[in-house]
Amino acid sequence: MDRIFLSPPHMSGKEQQYIAEVFESNYIAPLGQFVDRFEKSICEYSGAKYSLATNTATAALHLALRILGIRADDYVLASSFTFIGSVNAILYQNAHPLFIDSDESWNLSPELLKQAITHAPKKPKALIVTHLYGQMAKMDEIMTICRNEGIYVIEDAAESLGATLHGRQSGTFGDMGVYSFNGNKILSTSGGGMLVSDNQEWIQKAAFLATQAKENCLYYEHREFGYNYRMSNVLAAIGVAQMEVLDERVQRRREIFELYRQNLKDVKEISFMPEIAGSRGNRWLTTIVFENSDPYHIIAALEKDNIESRPLWKPMHLQPLFNNSVCYVDDTSENLFKRGICLPSGSSLHNETVEHVCHMIKKAIS
Repeated sequence: MDRIFLSPPHMSGKEQQYIAEVFESNYIAPLGQFVDRFEKSICEYSGAKYSLATNTATAALHLALRILGIRADDYVLASSFTFIGSVNAILYQNAHPLFIDSDESWNLSPELLKQAITHAPKKPKALIVTHLYGQMAKMDEIMTICRNEGIYVIEDAAESLGATLHGRQSGTFGDMGVYSFNGNKILSTSGGGMLVSDNQEWIQKAAFLATQAKENCLYYEHREFGYNYRMSNVLAAIGVAQMEVLDERVQRRREIFELYRQNLKDVKEISFMPEIAGSRGNRWLTTIVFENSDPYHIIAALEKDNIESRPLWKPMHLQPLFNNSVCYVDDTSENLFKRGICLPSGSSLHNETVEHVCHMIKKAIS
């Protein structure tokens, strides 16, 4: 059997046409019309007023922290149950992460957020909240808490492009939002990110920093340091093509999630990541947890059948890198990490393939 991947790229069919247009224009890098088109399409889709295409989502997070004035020895609140890219940007600024555990939604707990703010070594300046596996966090509560405390909010929407809460797109609730277009995301340009905000001055400043902080002079003048963080015109062309089918990709991932749920509903020990009231996740990855079975046994059994799966994210507060970090936890994410796996969820999967994966899971359990 051909390998069944976790979340492979799924092209729209227009990518090569748009890349050919890039080559014809000879605007390969660093910028060009497709970068402009990609940024515009993200704004139109998300409802954000301004956007900036970057070479990675981590770069976008780094720019957001720098724009918001995060400096050495500042504290930044962050979801613990996430990928390390959410947190690395804090370290780039020589700041300190304060990790917050999840609640029953699997996303950041508003109650633990309150505790973290109250008991932090000093007042945190910002929060990076992750929308895990394409599912929305409780942004109404989170925003109320942070607004009352004067704390900036950056949404790590790397996994959640196309997810909504009360009809509003992820990445647009906070002061800034970040999307990822890495190889396994729901929209893939092979690599890349996008910073969005309703604050034009911030996005303009981010664009300046992302292009080596070059002053507006004929020669190269630099009054502060910047980065080489912009997306190439070639990758943006792929992004433009992918945006044209984004809604279809979200719908298909949701269908795949439902197929898993229906096929595994009789396995009483299996439960799925929930969807909070008023939200519609993009179901980037279908994730399950086992009550009794060893997830590593299931992963190994699937691998023998050439099926890719993987554990849930190992929480940041359990990572050796952050042994001395301050955290506010109640073991929710640690328990999920010990019991859960991610299943193949690519939008190009056939129904029969999903059914086969379910059959192999049942076989491994029995």
